[in-house]
Amino acid sequence: MGGCGGGSGGGVDSNAGSNLSSSSRISAFSLNGVVGVISETGKTISVVMPSGSAITTLITTFSTTGSSVAIGSTAQVSGITINNFTNPVQYVVTAADGSTAIYAVTVTVAPATAKAITSFSLNSVVGVISETGKTISVVMPSGSVITNLIATFSTTGSSVAVGSNTQVSGNTINNFANPVRYVVTAADGSTATYTVTVTVAPTTSKAITGFSLDGIVGVISETGKTIGVVMPAGFAVTGLIATFSTTGSKVAIGSTSQVSGTTVNDFTNPVRYVVTAADGSTTTYTVTVTVAPATSKAITGFSLNSIVGVISETGKTIGVVMPSGSVITNLIATFSTTGSSVAIGSTAQVSGTTINNFTNPVQYAVTAADGSTAIYTVTVTVAPTTSKAITSFSLDSVVGTITETSKTISVVMPSGSGVTGLIATFSTTGSSVAVGSTVQVSGTTANNFTNPVQYVVTAADSSTAIYTVTVTVAPTTSKAITSFALGGVTGVISETGKTIAVVMPSGSGVTGLIATFSSTGSSVAVGSTTQVSGATINNFTNPVQYVVTAADGSTTTYTVTVTVAAAGPAPVALGNAGAFVLFAGTGMSSSPASVITGNVGVGPGVTSTAITTGFNLTLPPGGAYSTAPQVTGNVYAYDYASPTPDYIASTSNDMLAAYSDAAGRPNPIIFASSNLDGLTLAPGLYSSLVDLNLSANSTLTLNGGPNDVWIIQVAGGLTTGATSNISLTGGALPQNVFWQIKTALTVGATSTFNGVVLTGTAVTIGVSSIIHGRLLAQSAITMHSNAITKPAP
Repeated sequence: MGGCGGGSGGGVDSNAGSNLSSSSRISAFSLNGVVGVISETGKTISVVMPSGSAITTLITTFSTTGSSVAIGSTAQVSGITINNFTNPVQYVVTAADGSTAIYAVTVTVAPATAKAITSFSLNSVVGVISETGKTISVVMPSGSVITNLIATFSTTGSSVAVGSNTQVSGNTINNFANPVRYVVTAADGSTATYTVTVTVAPTTSKAITGFSLDGIVGVISETGKTIGVVMPAGFAVTGLIATFSTTGSKVAIGSTSQVSGTTVNDFTNPVRYVVTAADGSTTTYTVTVTVAPATSKAITGFSLNSIVGVISETGKTIGVVMPSGSVITNLIATFSTTGSSVAIGSTAQVSGTTINNFTNPVQYAVTAADGSTAIYTVTVTVAPTTSKAITSFSLDSVVGTITETSKTISVVMPSGSGVTGLIATFSTTGSSVAVGSTVQVSGTTANNFTNPVQYVVTAADSSTAIYTVTVTVAPTTSKAITSFALGGVTGVISETGKTIAVVMPSGSGVTGLIATFSSTGSSVAVGSTTQVSGATINNFTNPVQYVVTAADGSTTTYTVTVTVAAAGPAPVALGNAGAFVLFAGTGMSSSPASVITGNVGVGPGVTSTAITTGFNLTLPPGGAYSTAPQVTGNVYAYDYASPTPDYIASTSNDMLAAYSDAAGRPNPIIFASSNLDGLTLAPGLYSSLVDLNLSANSTLTLNGGPNDVWIIQVAGGLTTGATSNISLTGGALPQNVFWQIKTALTVGATSTFNGVVLTGTAVTIGVSSIIHGRLLAQSAITMHSNAITKPAP
């Protein structure tokens, strides 16, 4: 009876486990800011890294609906865990109820010619990319300010710039009031230019303009305010995350605010999305999700480079008409299907990833959950040469805004500009352009733009289109500096902060420079001195304020800051070795009294036993690094848990490469003597053909600025006597001083040493000496009660 009484008390409910979530999805995945394409159907994730990327030690940022994620026995932490993606990697996601799902992550590196922008968004609003026209359009919610937006993007190129400003995804601010040109540079130096146009939805706007679930695009009926989504056979709809875009200011289901790509909802029954406009008015969209039957095997959506195909379900055909001039030999299809898989021949097709040649019709075989198949024949044609668009237009480098719908071009010239004899620079898809009976040559033909001018574009088939060009002169409030240069060096203008930055070549004097500038204002002054472009001299030792006065008397002030580029050679790239304050090829020893700030490691040829002398190492079970009382940082060895062995091998290789780089720098200044006592060295590349020494109680001074660089090549060893000092003056920093020593470094007791040391053999530091820098030795490092501090990055 007692047992029965206990059982009816606070026991475990046998049905409690059924309340635990079975969700085990990876909902977002990226590597170094490059967003992966997730196929929920095939449980695959594909990431295309920029050309030249190393993929052996990448850190993943991901989000999941599961309770944990692992690769083999290693738990994965988003933004922290390092993995090698040379081969496909399997991520195992465990749900709260213990069930699992496995995603296969495949990473490829773009070829050297790759230079595409593959995704682009502003404040989470996804842009529409036209690869054919190299255009990106983004419709921001009503009321959005677009003068200082940060773009999040991914690219297969090696770099992206707007003008002379390098662009960093998720970081760089730009003004999108006018179209912005993003120039993508490939690894081989070739470029592609994407024009980004941002528009703002009107204040009453409250439409859902795009909607998808797990990559399955919904069909939006604006008339009925309905959205239908057909999920593949067998798909669970109780915990789905919608990705959507809207012209409204917010979206909600009931009282729950909806965040695109984040909020989870149950779509077992129709769900009502309420969109609120900026003016407070609302509209409701009803989203109905159905699951395709096991026999379902339809292609429900198909596009190539954002060109939507026409699907005939009766004939099982898909027709796509690409723009005139399009290349169709290597196109990537974006599609949705109710089947379980899609293939062309024996090649599985992944939406948004797989490349195919559409020169001839291509047959897509869709397999249903029950194994039955349907074949869709995709036929791609290229539009005839009816093309007759003006794709770009500018007057005196002022870019015009082209509205293709109304065939209009508007150009706002700087205040005070004359418009009676302007020459247009333009590009066109037509075969010729004329104004009246006069053929127009881009960059050559002058016209009077006092009144609107009609440009007639003739296509190859003789059809025509007429663009009306209207030129206005900036209002009298205009007071911008639109370009600025000193001695032929172009400054970077920040219109938001009203700043201009100019970096002059190393060694330039800045006390008597003449600025060349252009302005939309009526006058420019520094203090009481009127400035004449190309004539007025100023002293730029300190920031200089340029006051621009508009025609109406209003003013704005630009602060011009001039810096001088670093003197000396280019710094030595350390790679992973730059993460260590101490790295020894064969081992290291220290007294417990040493104070070491930074990471410590030994090479791949030894184990952690090579750093036990004087170090009391603590290694957690299965740990990738250990700790020691005298080390503020981590201790790494080749015998620690993955991924440390790969990390150590890579660091050793980077150290050797840095040593070779420093040793191979050509045309050094040769030391006249082997004794460094009392010398003062300016930034530069120096070399000794013999051993070098610094006597006891003596000083070697390196004098220069915080960006200046020294590289000192020593053909033998370097020895410093007791109480000697390697001194940095003038703002010089230890991370910019590189000692390449063929044999060993020996530092005397109670001495001070500055710089990054790369030795061919060993390093020995005397008692109570202080090191500011890094010790990277190919054999052993020996310390005696020293203070060793890593420099800033």
